[in-house]
Amino acid sequence: MSSITVDPAEVAAFNRLAETWWDDSGPMWPLHRLNALRRDYLAERLREFWPGLPADRPLRDVATLDIGCGAGLLSESMARLGARVHGVDVAERNIAIAREHAGSQNLEIEYDVTTAESLVAGDRRYDLVLNMEVVEHVADLPAFLSACCRLTRPGGVMVISTINRTLASWVAAIVGAEYILRWLPRGTHQWRRFPKPEELETILEDYDFEVRDRVGVGVNPLNRKFRIHRYPGVNYMLIARRKA
Repeated sequence: MSSITVDPAEVAAFNRLAETWWDDSGPMWPLHRLNALRRDYLAERLREFWPGLPADRPLRDVATLDIGCGAGLLSESMARLGARVHGVDVAERNIAIAREHAGSQNLEIEYDVTTAESLVAGDRRYDLVLNMEVVEHVADLPAFLSACCRLTRPGGVMVISTINRTLASWVAAIVGAEYILRWLPRGTHQWRRFPKPEELETILEDYDFEVRDRVGVGVNPLNRKFRIHRYPGVNYMLIARRKA
């Protein structure tokens, strides 16, 4: 797919992994455990932006865009919380599997093979934009994040989850996860593409976003359990709201 932000090598890599997305004991097991953690975190933290909705469906009818949705792990979680989900990805095989799995779960989720830039050219805007484990894989971060910002309507919310560019992240996410523990295929990440929080926040501020929360995400290598903490030196999540 032609786009200045799409890296064809990354697309090819994720197409090769597409068949493994829903195997929670296969190479995607870290995403399954991370997805459970962030689902609960988002269900709790996003309530402040849409108050008054039922506790079991805190995102009821919230127009949600899941960019880089893969095979739909987070898209399905958000749909179960009541959101109207549009999942997009540039890897065609991911979308095919996402559609098939959503159908098997009787979930109505809209999926498309497209880019953020292509969506901006249309007239759709979203209450909630989920940008999870994507920014470290794009070819042009400022252009990609600019498109994501423009897809978020005034008063809307963007959530970004990624990996910090620190010595700690190189040790943990590259050396540890890919070479020593072999939790991820080698070459999954490129350290130089990891964005620092302040780099993301600078771009967000240009589009009138205000960061409302920043948390770190850690994993215990012994029991493989993920947890939320306040150290953003490796994995972290940002919640930002666009000014109305």
